[in-house]
Amino acid sequence: MPPSNQILTVAQMQAAEQALIDGGETVSTLMETAGRGAADWVWRVAAHRPVTVLCGPGNNGGDGYVIARVLQERGLTVRVIAPFEPKTEAAKAARAAWGGETVEEASGGVFVDCLFGSGLTRALDDDLCARLCTLSQAHELSIAVDLPSGVDADGGELLNDILPIYHLTVALGAWKFAHWMMPAMEIMGELRLVDIGVAHSDEVASAAERPHLYAPDRDAHKYSRGLLGVIGGEMPGASMLSAVAAMHGGAGYVKLFSSHEVGAPAELVVEQESLSALLTDERLVAVLIGPGLGRDADAHARLAWTLGCDIPTVCDADALHLLEPVMVEGRSAPLIITPHAGELAALGNAFGTVGLDRIDEICELAEAIEGVVVAKGPDTIIAAAGEPPTIMPPAPSWLSTAGTGDVLAGLIASQLAVGSCRAVQVARNGCWLHREAARLAGPAFTAGTLIDSIPEAYGTFL
Repeated sequence: MPPSNQILTVAQMQAAEQALIDGGETVSTLMETAGRGAADWVWRVAAHRPVTVLCGPGNNGGDGYVIARVLQERGLTVRVIAPFEPKTEAAKAARAAWGGETVEEASGGVFVDCLFGSGLTRALDDDLCARLCTLSQAHELSIAVDLPSGVDADGGELLNDILPIYHLTVALGAWKFAHWMMPAMEIMGELRLVDIGVAHSDEVASAAERPHLYAPDRDAHKYSRGLLGVIGGEMPGASMLSAVAAMHGGAGYVKLFSSHEVGAPAELVVEQESLSALLTDERLVAVLIGPGLGRDADAHARLAWTLGCDIPTVCDADALHLLEPVMVEGRSAPLIITPHAGELAALGNAFGTVGLDRIDEICELAEAIEGVVVAKGPDTIIAAAGEPPTIMPPAPSWLSTAGTGDVLAGLIASQLAVGSCRAVQVARNGCWLHREAARLAGPAFTAGTLIDSIPEAYGTFL
């Protein structure tokens, strides 16, 4: 994983900066590197328009003074607004090096928010928040440096009810969780990262890397590519969506177990014999259970039986409301669960992870099931037992329609049946295919048209 994919907490970022200082850097040299890198992005966006920089009292404000100096040296008109005097020695030095006179108000061109950075944990006071919003509205474009002021870096919460909408956020040193998590992500616009030399670590969270998938071997056949069983239930439409999606997701053979008469495509095998016959087929590589399963006693029994067979399994939808700790005890085969927010809450009650913040809850749940959790949503987070979490880049918001979760479950299960990588990478692969298919499908698609885009999406990863 390249350093640019790392996502650090505030404490981790502070430790990383201290490591750089211990290695010979100073706060001022790091500020110069960060400020110059941010200035490059502001310069590109400004396109010779005037720039207004709002500087706070700390080192984020110091970055702002560096930006102002660099842009002035390049010939731009720069106005600096400073509601506070700089408090840190590095910020004081940066202001002195800038050497200009501050102004009280400015409008037009590009607004750069360097008021507060990643260390902020409480809301801006009303007057300061109003001033921030007014300045943003008075300019054509707004850029946040490191983070928008008024955002909690570790949790992604907005600390004020109303904050500006930015066109660009320039992260400094490393990504923070707020860059990839809702609701903060919604106000940040485009994201760019300035490298200041932070060392790579395998022990921290990361943004998911785009995968490389492979075509089948020359001598492949349907069973060597993986037989996937999809277990249906009360509502056959959902399991049908999952099964059809899975047929495009890499597996060589998909069987749908359903006791209902379903209008399946000719190439999908629908099994109406006993569930035990399906699960004891030695050629079966993976199972998906949950979409359309129902929540009655029969559904509970199907889930318990399936998990008890200790086959690589994806659990989604209704299965997540029925899942109990006893069902996963003693399993050794990979288990992937794909909860949305409501299902995550139900799992939290069942597995005792209620009361934790979202990242911690997802990671603790992965430990509890000794598997992989795909907490899906506008900021999909993937956690595996014993590993730091990864966060998917945002997907098109058109995915917020019925049935797309069933499609995602089918894609993940299909990749699990392929069997070419670890379960956590299987989950990432499925999420990337889902995201890319949504991008290619365009606006206002249905789950069915999303499935139609999967083959082209798959091709972009080969």
